[in-house]
Amino acid sequence: MHGFANPARFLRLARWLTPLCLGLGLAVTTAALAYGLLRAPADRLMGDTVRILFLHVPAAWLGMAGWMTIAGASVTELVWRHPLAAIAARAAAVPGAVFTAICLITGSIWGRPTWGTWWVWDGRLTSMLVLLFLYFGYIALSDVARRDGGNGRVAAIFGIVGAINVPIINRSVVWWNSLHQPPSITMGKSAIDAAFLWPLLAAAIGFSLIFAGVVLARMRAILADAQAEARLRRKAMVSDPFEAFA
Repeated sequence: MHGFANPARFLRLARWLTPLCLGLGLAVTTAALAYGLLRAPADRLMGDTVRILFLHVPAAWLGMAGWMTIAGASVTELVWRHPLAAIAARAAAVPGAVFTAICLITGSIWGRPTWGTWWVWDGRLTSMLVLLFLYFGYIALSDVARRDGGNGRVAAIFGIVGAINVPIINRSVVWWNSLHQPPSITMGKSAIDAAFLWPLLAAAIGFSLIFAGVVLARMRAILADAQAEARLRRKAMVSDPFEAFA
């Protein structure tokens, strides 16, 4: 892991890995969504509304995976002082929040014809909404640390503590009486028909690759901003000392 602590080494790797993840992810996602929306059969109970599954489920998965990325990077930052860990956490926050918002929006659209309402204070929905607010809090804390020159420890601790919500989201439909359906995919088992399962897995892989590509692109942008700021600082330090008296 420390082999990629050098920003120059990381940038050399990310330079070709970013377009690869984005290009492959877009291709796989487009194919999976095209099949799911145009070719997959209608569900016996939910009809054509089931097609939103191919966007809703990957968005939910990446909303939770994004926060686990923040938590893992925060642990790495605090314990091993990895120089790129805080940057990775910051880079994952915005795309994680976007996928969480997509999950909530598509869930509401799906819930209207299925449950007869746009929103209920169900355990799964509520804990997912809490995750979105946690993302907003983390983004605000990390931005304050960046602007004020802080070390980001508060944001890192917040990222670790907020991870408690992820298993709550995962188990909410088991722990509480819920309108939301129970888990359809568990370890080694699936209650989803193969006509939906395989394009769903392809969509999850495609969106995951897009997420990885966006995170890498954001890490490169954050490093570029930091390097530009450092260059400006060095130029200011070596500027003509008599310039102020001119």
